[in-house]
Amino acid sequence: MRMYLSSFRTGDHPDRMLELLADPVAACEVAVIANAIDALPDGERRARVEQEIRALTELGLRPVEVDLRDLFGLPRGRTAAALSRFPLVWVRGGNVFVLRRALANSGADRVLAGLLRDDAVVYAGYSAGACVLAPDLQGLEQCDDPQAVRTAYGDQPRWDGLGLLPYAVVPHIDSPAHPESEILGEVADRYHAGGIAHRTLRDGQAMVINGRSTRIC
Repeated sequence: MRMYLSSFRTGDHPDRMLELLADPVAACEVAVIANAIDALPDGERRARVEQEIRALTELGLRPVEVDLRDLFGLPRGRTAAALSRFPLVWVRGGNVFVLRRALANSGADRVLAGLLRDDAVVYAGYSAGACVLAPDLQGLEQCDDPQAVRTAYGDQPRWDGLGLLPYAVVPHIDSPAHPESEILGEVADRYHAGGIAHRTLRDGQAMVINGRSTRIC
């Protein structure tokens, strides 16, 4: 399993993400999943997606948005075909409950789990894109509004995470420039008090997982 999980955007060491790729960077067309911001107005959402596209292009990659809404309710094979051609999937931050519902409604949750199990993709992203990998999302309602799922899709939130990590990732810790830093510090404190396995990241940091190796840079 290969992952690059950043606290905020690409972090201070995006080269560590590029090192996880088997092919030369110039040859890599990568998927951008931005459904965590589906509750935003269309114009604002579009501007934020373009920001992600620019940032990844500056790294030498060729980013393409894969909007999971286009795959809602379709056979899982369609989602597998849409995602399996990419060596890297970049999952943008936003609302973790909206992202979780989009992954479920499109079948991308199971598709990505299978691709990671087969070591066929690098999972990369930040904030909600990292948080959604936990066993469950309990506690994150302090930061993200679960009812945004209703705004985005007219649907109910899910509280289970993807379970691809045995612990929660809490971003933006000790990052005073980020507006969610204080509340996520409280989330981390409650996880600690409750004995909930978790790891914290400051903005600029990223967790790099490559097989059995996990390190924070």
